[in-house]
Amino acid sequence: MVLLSHDEDMSYQSRPMSHGNYQQGPPDLPMCSTKEQTLMWQQNSYMGDSGIHSGAATQAPSLSGKEDEEIESDHQLMFDLDQGFAQGFTQDQVDEMNQQLSHTRSQRVRAAMFPETLEEGIEIPSTQFDPAQPTAVQRLSEPSQMLKHAVVNLINYQDDADLATRAIPELIKLLNDEDQVVVSQAAMMVHQLSKKEASRHAIMNSAQMVLALVRAISNSEDLESTKAAVGTLHNLSHHRQGLLAIFKSGGIPALVKLLSSNIESVLFYAITTLHNLLLHQDGSKTAVRLAGGLQRMVILLQRNNVKFLAIVTDCLQILAYGNQESKLIILASQGPAELVRIMRSYDYEKLLWTTSRVLKVLSVCVSNKPSIVDAGGMQALAMHLGNASQRLVQNCLWTLRNLSDAGTKVDGLEGLLQSLVQVLASTDVNVVTCAAGILSNLTCNNQRNKVTVCQVGGVDALVRTIVNAGDREEITEPAVCALRHLTSRHVEAEMAQNSVRINYGIQVIVKLLQPPSRWPLVKAVIGLIRNLALCPANYAPLREHGAIHHLVRLLTRAYLDTERQRSSVANAGSQAAPGAYADGVRMEEIVEGTVGALHILARESHNRTIIRSQNVITTFVQLLYNEIENIQRVAAGVLCELAADKEGAEMIEQDGATAPLTDLLHSRNEGVATYAAAVLFRMSEDKPQDYKKRLSVELTNSLLREDTNLWNNTDFGMGPDLQDMLGADQTYDGMYGQGPPSIHSSHGGRIYQPQGYDQIPVDSMQGLEIGGGSTYGAMDTMDVAHEGDLSFDHLEELPAPPQDSSVAAAWYDTDL
Repeated sequence: MVLLSHDEDMSYQSRPMSHGNYQQGPPDLPMCSTKEQTLMWQQNSYMGDSGIHSGAATQAPSLSGKEDEEIESDHQLMFDLDQGFAQGFTQDQVDEMNQQLSHTRSQRVRAAMFPETLEEGIEIPSTQFDPAQPTAVQRLSEPSQMLKHAVVNLINYQDDADLATRAIPELIKLLNDEDQVVVSQAAMMVHQLSKKEASRHAIMNSAQMVLALVRAISNSEDLESTKAAVGTLHNLSHHRQGLLAIFKSGGIPALVKLLSSNIESVLFYAITTLHNLLLHQDGSKTAVRLAGGLQRMVILLQRNNVKFLAIVTDCLQILAYGNQESKLIILASQGPAELVRIMRSYDYEKLLWTTSRVLKVLSVCVSNKPSIVDAGGMQALAMHLGNASQRLVQNCLWTLRNLSDAGTKVDGLEGLLQSLVQVLASTDVNVVTCAAGILSNLTCNNQRNKVTVCQVGGVDALVRTIVNAGDREEITEPAVCALRHLTSRHVEAEMAQNSVRINYGIQVIVKLLQPPSRWPLVKAVIGLIRNLALCPANYAPLREHGAIHHLVRLLTRAYLDTERQRSSVANAGSQAAPGAYADGVRMEEIVEGTVGALHILARESHNRTIIRSQNVITTFVQLLYNEIENIQRVAAGVLCELAADKEGAEMIEQDGATAPLTDLLHSRNEGVATYAAAVLFRMSEDKPQDYKKRLSVELTNSLLREDTNLWNNTDFGMGPDLQDMLGADQTYDGMYGQGPPSIHSSHGGRIYQPQGYDQIPVDSMQGLEIGGGSTYGAMDTMDVAHEGDLSFDHLEELPAPPQDSSVAAAWYDTDL
């Protein structure tokens, strides 16, 4: 179309044009008539510029000729642009088009702003040339429509408010009427009013109206009355003022009562209203508990509407969180079994997420935890570890971590263990932390789980996890504990010990002995190094990366701390048990652990040379006087290995070890006595025959009180049984107990004195702890001898759970 009305098409006018014909003239020129404008356009359609507007003819001629070239270029551009427009319109056609545009201008404005006022069938020509660029009228249409609707809504809002205000007093009377038909009709009327915002506010502002609605759902036997009244309360519960009105009117007991209804709509209105109250109204949790809401909600878990179940489970989570009584009520109502069934039966993400949150809350309750495990909760949660929903996976992992210390004897966890190993590759810190903690607990004292984890690549994955974690101790500590379990006491242990080395883990693990590692992590690393040293192929890399030096440094520091503490207690005249703590770890545990690790490392001659050069033999000798039998045993054990070399035996004797070793021959712990005898025997190698005879008599009287056939020759050469006892098959997952309340934290072989490790104060359910000072302290019982070796009594026994309820809570719990 050639002709445009510039006041109607601002978008076209705003398009940039380099051609002179499309430039608007100065505003002070007289305007021509429409006919004159058209004639001028026709006459000048191929002219670049008349000279009137631009003054092109008044310019000075160019000396270079450049302006002439530009003018020619402009003429060419004008010619090209004009080719796109239709040519040859007659004057009558132009007049007709102008007349049509003038007649439809008001119609175009009306169509854009008030389309409902146009008659049907009228076609209005469009002035829009570019579909991507709306015209000015089109741009005004949307805000004008919004303004119109706002005005209409204001009018209607005021009408609704006025109507409700006038009707409410009469409706209250009708709701309190004796005739159920009248009550039903009034309830339905109020329900309709509550669907509109203005009248809904009027209803919630009337305490008498809300009270009448509560009475209606409490007393009415009519289904329609109940449905309409509870539907109204549901609409009110979307506003804080409405929630407060329902709460003050005693609506919660009435709503809880409706949870026993068989009508789906009534159930929906009741549970969603209660859900809103629990979320946003103070005091509603207590009111729901007192009204018996928990029991009724657990019964509702048997229904099969996934969206309904999602609301019910969220209500249970809100009620149970931080309230032990609610957790016990859910347990008594068979809640754990129903929740586990939901996790196993449905795939609706929101329902699975809300249910996992309930299980997470219940999993820290000492009573609920075994019930969840017995119902197959760990296997059900494991089903969803591969889910695309990160929040679901996270909640399942938290719950599994809480349950894992109670599930160490559960069968059928192969799928879970494999999933946990795969999850270790996650980039989410929380996911990896949980997975490592679960693996640490499930591999504790469970040979089947250890083998499974090793077979699915768990050792490699844990080493990578430790490498990637850097100084994140919330990850490295449980990962190291899991490796400590996997490198001991099962058929794949040797493979695991080699795998750590093959995956370049020894360097990283030894580095964790240094700052900034805290004592709980250091304690776990010491135990892992002890187990790694059981593999002869690991001697050299452990030595090359400085393991012996770091162990001696830690031993010296811990020993000095214990001596200072003992001296302080003695000077104060206190009867309190001596013990030095750091980060919740007792220094006696570090002493025992480091000496035990050095004991295993000392089996290799190069290592013995380095240990002798560290000036630590004096400390070993002093530890023979320690009142804790396990420390006596590991000290005698490392001295036994060091005495294998003549230089070592001489240094041991020079440090005055003969007297304490002779005393230890009478120890009631056979391990301590046997090690002491072995050291004394090796120290006597260069002694006169008379000395050897006197020693043989002493050894015979002390060690062979019950079996005089153990030593068969008069010169007391190293007997085969004793050599077996000192062999490389001595393994244990954790050589240092950490005191109650961990079910895995101590071993029966320790004879505890009043100042023993079981006196450690424990904050129950602290962080990820199983008990004591270590976050992931669960560790296997000590295994000093195997079949055919000298046996120590009761090494495989675990302590019985404590009777005190406060301690029992921490006995099982791993997380708040």
